[in-house]
Amino acid sequence: MPELPEVETVKETLKRKLINKVIEDVNVYYERIIEFPDVESFKKMIKNQKIKDINRRGKWLIFELDDYYLLSHLRMEGKYIYRKVSEPLSKHEHVSFNIGNDTELRYMDTRKFGKMHLVIKEDLLTRKPISELGLEPWDKDLNISYLKNKYKNKKLPIKTVILDQSIIVGIGNIYADEILFLSKINPYKKASELSNDQLLNIIKYTKFVLEKAIKLGGTTIKSYESSEGVHGKFQNELLIHGKQKEECPNCNDIIIKVKIGGRGTYYCPTCQKDSN
Repeated sequence: MPELPEVETVKETLKRKLINKVIEDVNVYYERIIEFPDVESFKKMIKNQKIKDINRRGKWLIFELDDYYLLSHLRMEGKYIYRKVSEPLSKHEHVSFNIGNDTELRYMDTRKFGKMHLVIKEDLLTRKPISELGLEPWDKDLNISYLKNKYKNKKLPIKTVILDQSIIVGIGNIYADEILFLSKINPYKKASELSNDQLLNIIKYTKFVLEKAIKLGGTTIKSYESSEGVHGKFQNELLIHGKQKEECPNCNDIIIKVKIGGRGTYYCPTCQKDSN
């Protein structure tokens, strides 16, 4: 699944070609991708809208149009590609935006889990999904007191809670493992029991890991591409995720894989020993 660094990279890649392009027409081939409004309204509203900018909030791409924001979540396998209007549609291409000059921006998604919302600008911050999101990793309000307040009633393992997009946005399974490893926190430890130093480390290493991943264009493990044929490089820097039965880079103990909250989780039993 594309996480914050991958979505940030996709955003920057799309901006190079799409700014000031006009959406002359749109075709929707799999209607469940469009979550809001209904498909016919979506098609009518977005026609002849100019793409003025592209931003990101958490894992959501935000296309700023003349009168609306187009929100796009890539979920597991979503990606954007460019095709000539005359090129045949593949079975995994579900939405096509005609952007002029015989070119279409096509949304491709083998799993069909992606979602799009088209909202009027005044509603962006007050309606779902944006209204439900927590702080960005670089928000000045992300501090010990914020996390202590958010975690105080969380009896679930920190591995589960760190993925909660209503607290800190953009952290997915891969980066969660890396952040907890660098923070020396056992993934089973209850979020409510974390010390101030551990909370500070989560903040510190969230920024560190995500910034490094952005610089390297994200992580490609399965199918992620920022554009066709362009893969991320952070997978070459992973310390713990995907390293089951390999030696820990810090202590040489063997990395183990477990399931926590249904998510594959990698950690070092020595470096991340639970102090309780």
